[in-house]
Amino acid sequence: MINFQEFTLENGLRVIVHEDPTVQIAVMNILYDVGSRDEHPDKTGFAHLFEHLMFGGSVNIPSYDEPLQRVGGENNAFTNTDITNYYLTLPAANLETGFWLESDRMLSLSFDPKVLEVQRKVVIEEFKQRYLNQPYGDVWLRLRPLAYQQHSYQWATIGKEISHIENATMEDVKNFFFSHYVPNNAILVVAGHVTLQQVKELSEKWFGPIPAGKLKTRNLLPEPPQNAKRTLEVEAKVPANAFYKAWHMPGRFHKDYYAIDLLSDILSRGQSSRLYQQLVKEKEIFTSISSFVMGTVDPGLLVISGRLKEGISLEHAEQEVDTILQQVVSNGVAEAELEKVKNQAESTLEFGEMEVMNRAMNLAFSKLSGDANLVNEEGNQINAVTVADVKRVANDILKEANANVMYYKATA
Repeated sequence: MINFQEFTLENGLRVIVHEDPTVQIAVMNILYDVGSRDEHPDKTGFAHLFEHLMFGGSVNIPSYDEPLQRVGGENNAFTNTDITNYYLTLPAANLETGFWLESDRMLSLSFDPKVLEVQRKVVIEEFKQRYLNQPYGDVWLRLRPLAYQQHSYQWATIGKEISHIENATMEDVKNFFFSHYVPNNAILVVAGHVTLQQVKELSEKWFGPIPAGKLKTRNLLPEPPQNAKRTLEVEAKVPANAFYKAWHMPGRFHKDYYAIDLLSDILSRGQSSRLYQQLVKEKEIFTSISSFVMGTVDPGLLVISGRLKEGISLEHAEQEVDTILQQVVSNGVAEAELEKVKNQAESTLEFGEMEVMNRAMNLAFSKLSGDANLVNEEGNQINAVTVADVKRVANDILKEANANVMYYKATA
């Protein structure tokens, strides 16, 4: 159970406080409700570019890292399809330094052309190294647009193509910043050796004067139901043939999310799971295989991916996967199977809550649903899933007409 209290500043900044006097640190997690899904199709990769730009200096602070390190703090950030998240840890006695730093870069970046050029090069290099020049690195650059025809999940967080970052102008950067990096589009969680009164005072002092922004209405194109199987074949110099199959599923805050997540665990979590036991260990068709859910806010994907043993055809591998899935669709799963993955999921939850930073992040993301207390309901929702629920969602989702398949063929 994560105890917390919350309040909202006049400018719309939502603040959550989690007091834990047993630790000597304080953490700040600030979640901006903007991800790659909020980008224009011709200007992708901006959310990720901003993650980098936010460390390049703000109005009054030329270097973000230096003053934080001076007081014993450290920080990092990440971007995905739905959010951009910044977090820092520092000694509790130096908490105000964190407020000073985070509020100043929310107030405004420096918009230094030199910083833009430096970070542009960093992001372009990351695009090349991680996505274009690495084996299987372009999988999601290809699989996303196969699965999504309308919704902006059709491009990866890094962007559609390098040219979008190469051509980003300072005007583009400013427009993106002032549309999304505003207090009424953010959730601040302060946790650790702090008090509610202390956080209220610091929030009013440092964030209170920042004016609310004009938020754009989020008008994302919904992905229409898929009515026919889609396939794609790719050839590249990779170590082995690889198989990917993805089905559309509801989003992270949907009532069926946990049943689908547990279904994916039954299929591939651990060496006793169905896919691993039958297709890696017994039949030796795959050298590795996994299934997972994307966990996106809007409707996402349930994905099965694996690398094939030499000499096995991709067509045969898909047939073997489909046979196992059809068994689940037709016969459901055993109570013991479900209980096992429930216990594993609960252990993962409890282990994650040991770290103050994880608690802060989970509170912020839960608040995105409209209810921060979702963080305390996950265990109950996992436990509430029945074998009938798993069979029902398997029937709903694992249809060939809902499938997107990519054969990634290894060439000499």
